[in-house]
Amino acid sequence: MDKKQLTDKLNSRFNENMHRHPNKLWEDVVSLLNDDLVTILLKMEDTGGEPDFVELNDKLYAVDMVKESPKGRRSLCYDKKARLGRKKFPPESSVEEMAKDIGIEIVSEQLYLALQTIEMLDTKTSSWLKTPDEIRTLNGAIFGDNRFERAFIFHNTAESYYKDRGFRGYIKLNA
Repeated sequence: MDKKQLTDKLNSRFNENMHRHPNKLWEDVVSLLNDDLVTILLKMEDTGGEPDFVELNDKLYAVDMVKESPKGRRSLCYDKKARLGRKKFPPESSVEEMAKDIGIEIVSEQLYLALQTIEMLDTKTSSWLKTPDEIRTLNGAIFGDNRFERAFIFHNTAESYYKDRGFRGYIKLNA
C-alpha cells in the first residue's frame, strides 16, 4: 500500500466513523500526515490495527480501532524479559518490542476504557495494556476486553500469550 492508498483508506474510515472525532474535519488530520506519521500508520494498518483518529479531552490520537485485537499483533508475551524467560515455545516478539518497532505507544488502561465508551472493542478477543511498573515488577501484566457490553481489566503473568490476545497502539497528535 502506498501513501495515496493509505490516505484514501484513512479518509474513508474517518468519514464513516465521525462519532470518534465529532469536532474534527478531515482537513485537520490531513495537515498532520507527514512522512513519519504515514510510515507508522502504514505499519499499524499492515498489522491489522485499522487506525483511525479519535478525539478525547480535546486531544487527537491515531488509534487502532479494529473491532477485535489486531490479527498481526497476537500471540505475544508482554515484554522482552517475559519472552526470554519462557522455558517453552517463546514467541518471536513481545508487545513492547513490536510497539517500538511500529513506533506506537501501548494503549493504557485509562485510554482503553475511554475507547470503550466510544464503541465496543474486543468482544471476542483481548488486548494487552500498558502495565504499570508496580504490577510488572511482580511479574504481572494487564489486559482488557469487553463482555456483556462492559469493559473489563484483568491480569496475567507477563510470560503468558494467547492466540486471541494482541495489543492496541496509538500516537498522540498535535491538533
